[in-house]
Amino acid sequence: MSALIVSWAGSFALLCFTLGLACAVLRLIRGPRAEDRILALDTLYINGMLILLLLGLRFEAGLYFDIALLIALFGFVGSAALSKFLLHGEVIEP
Repeated sequence: MSALIVSWAGSFALLCFTLGLACAVLRLIRGPRAEDRILALDTLYINGMLILLLLGLRFEAGLYFDIALLIALFGFVGSAALSKFLLHGEVIEP
């Protein structure tokens, strides 16, 4: 009984993360300002990372966790660089 509940919960979570990914893509395309598009990119990489973590749990493969860690690292650095660019107009200050 417990394994069945965990399987259903994983399927429901995967569905919710995929729906969140679709909503973020819509905001990325339709976003009226650059700040909205940056938030959509943040949501995209977080939802993608969570989908990979969930698939890693479901298939019991460690490679998914490594890829999710790389996505989290590059997503954070990219978000920080884009935010700094919007604030100051340049990423690397002289």
